[in-house]
Amino acid sequence: MNKRNYQTELDELLKKTYGIRPDDERIIISDNKKRLLLHCCCAPCSSYVTEYLHRFFAITLFFYNPNITEADEYIKRKNELKRYISEAPYGTEIDFMDADYEPEIFLQAAKGLEKEPERGRRCEKCFRIRLEKTAEAAVYGEFDYFCTTLSISPHKDADMLMTIGEETGAKYDITYLPSDFKKKNGYKRSIELSGEYGLYRQDYCGCIFSKQKKEIPF
Repeated sequence: MNKRNYQTELDELLKKTYGIRPDDERIIISDNKKRLLLHCCCAPCSSYVTEYLHRFFAITLFFYNPNITEADEYIKRKNELKRYISEAPYGTEIDFMDADYEPEIFLQAAKGLEKEPERGRRCEKCFRIRLEKTAEAAVYGEFDYFCTTLSISPHKDADMLMTIGEETGAKYDITYLPSDFKKKNGYKRSIELSGEYGLYRQDYCGCIFSKQKKEIPF
């Protein structure tokens, strides 16, 4: 069985939708952009993804991350995301949709999975919680697509995200944008943009379990 190439799938979707080669940066799409609700976990991950996608979509960022267990960390990441968008040259084209802070939902889902490794069953449940909420909001707001920035991280399983995204999309009757934002040097570009804008780059996903693993890695 051949492994899917989500970047190629996205390129084909963009070509079919707009009739252009997506890598041709000379072409500017200004009218009739499809609407995308983009779940964002933090500013660094969102930097490259928004830089890349804003040419093709009318983007609304959706900050819903109940996995961020500590309130101060949650606020810090949200404010840093807002700061980046306010300073980015295309920032006026991007809308922002806030969501309730609900760490109890993640902690309930994580019960019994506290010792799971990164990319394991706890992460799967976390992804489902966030993508379900994003899909619900996308349907309510009559968006054309929904997606998440999470696949840009080398620590996140793009196959798992695509599977959950497509299953959730089928459930809510909305299309999940095919994506693996690590492609096209996306992760490298996010590091460059983080340096350029002085972005706060956290060293754990946000949940208390990954933080504990970082502090006691054995």
